[in-house]
Amino acid sequence: MKYNCKKLSVLFAAVMMFVLACPVTVLAAAEEEAGTPAVYATFWSLIPPVVAIVLALITKEVYSSLFLGILVGALLYSGGNFEGTVNHIFSGGMISVLSSSSNVGILVFLVILGTMVCLMNRAGGSAAFGRWAGKHIKTRVGAELATILLGVLIFIDDYFNCLTVGSVMRPITDQHNVSRAKLAYLIDATAAPVCIIAPISSWAAAVSGFVPGEDGMSVFVRAIPYNYYALLTIVMMVSMVLMKEEFGAMGVHESNALKGDLFTTAARPYASGEGDGPVNPRGKVMDLLIPIISLVICCVIGMIYTGGFFSGTDFVTAFSQSDASVGLVLGSFFGLVITILLYIVRRVLSFRDCMACIPEGFKSMVPAILILTFAWTLKSMTDSLGAAEFVAEMVKSSAEGLVNMLPAIIFLVACFLAFATGTSWGTFGILIPIVVHVFENTPGDLMIISISACMAGAVCGDHCSPISDTTIMASAGAQCDHVNHVSTQLPYAIVAAVVSFVTYIFAGFIQSPLCLIIGVALMMGAMCVVKMKFSDLKTE
Repeated sequence: MKYNCKKLSVLFAAVMMFVLACPVTVLAAAEEEAGTPAVYATFWSLIPPVVAIVLALITKEVYSSLFLGILVGALLYSGGNFEGTVNHIFSGGMISVLSSSSNVGILVFLVILGTMVCLMNRAGGSAAFGRWAGKHIKTRVGAELATILLGVLIFIDDYFNCLTVGSVMRPITDQHNVSRAKLAYLIDATAAPVCIIAPISSWAAAVSGFVPGEDGMSVFVRAIPYNYYALLTIVMMVSMVLMKEEFGAMGVHESNALKGDLFTTAARPYASGEGDGPVNPRGKVMDLLIPIISLVICCVIGMIYTGGFFSGTDFVTAFSQSDASVGLVLGSFFGLVITILLYIVRRVLSFRDCMACIPEGFKSMVPAILILTFAWTLKSMTDSLGAAEFVAEMVKSSAEGLVNMLPAIIFLVACFLAFATGTSWGTFGILIPIVVHVFENTPGDLMIISISACMAGAVCGDHCSPISDTTIMASAGAQCDHVNHVSTQLPYAIVAAVVSFVTYIFAGFIQSPLCLIIGVALMMGAMCVVKMKFSDLKTE
């Protein structure tokens, strides 16, 4: 979508004037604590991500939109002071987030995965797997279902899921003219939604640590049947594939893909990493499968190692207290070493060729690294403005008199918070302790339902948000323009969110796992409406 730069400049200038003027005139009399801005824990704390998200959707340009959101946050924090704004952007923002060991670990993991993908491509493993799949996967539906199945099987971690499924399935979906936007949706919809209902995953470990005074893993398992957004997203995704129906912007992308245009737009953010270097024609399927299997095994070992498994801790506990960032880096490093040794021994690549793949793998991940850095910096802006405290207070104030409606309300609040901050784990950390406190003496399963609503809402907001790290990873895995992925996935996520919200209203009163049946029935009804209304957008 084209946009008028002059109009955009006027729009941004108006936003900036509004942002700068209102805190000064409305909040100038507020008493500030030392180092705390006047707008702390107020509605203004949510303005920076809103600015970034709106601009990204309007302009289709994610880097400048994220930076402008960061700039707005820094201006609000410093009260318009130039020196304070610059310092907060860099010292309190970019440098701070890139000094975090967990964030650096994710970036190292990205680079190693990019290197492994480059290695598998040059060794001919990806091409050989594509030829094998071409003989066994005959249809677009088969290619999409295979992508979903692989996404479900790789339930350990959402980052690992996004990049692994993308690198394995991209050649196959390209061969069957599945758009990159559709591939990104399939990856994203089998990443967080699968991890959040898998007891052995980094997400289960995170949620378990956020439940004070309770058996975290037991609460997580009991919450699975009530995690409606995750479960209904999977139902919706499979239904759309089998019904061969698309709607919204995805219908346009899929129609164009059938004509040979997998991207629809001119944006090719990952094009520089495609086709670089010669491909060995002697590559075999094992040259892809062995590295992927090694990567999975090594990453699992790496995660339980960080959780103390080899020091005597049992497997489940080790997984629940693992450091996913460090574990994935350790696992991916040893997976990379095994891959290089395999290719040298098989003589499909020389040592020099393997080393040449390291900078190429880094280059292929530069777009994802840039977006992640900006997204983390934007999150640090909202943190410094007290967005978490503002939302937490809203939830506490709404608890009285709305007990049975609270799961649905919590779902909406979690959606909004995750959408604005781009983090589902941060949303868990804020809301779950509040939910446990509110419902600690409530009979029945209302606490479990509300915790599940919090998790479901966090995943939903994470799905919808352009600044979510998981959404960024899905774009990178599919090598799809990031804004294209967001704009095509958004209508699907909204449908699943509406059905989940209605189901949580039922669950708040009925308080039974059988409410999932109501949710599935509502989702199938919604799919039938989509099929009738958008029958002219058939993709095959």
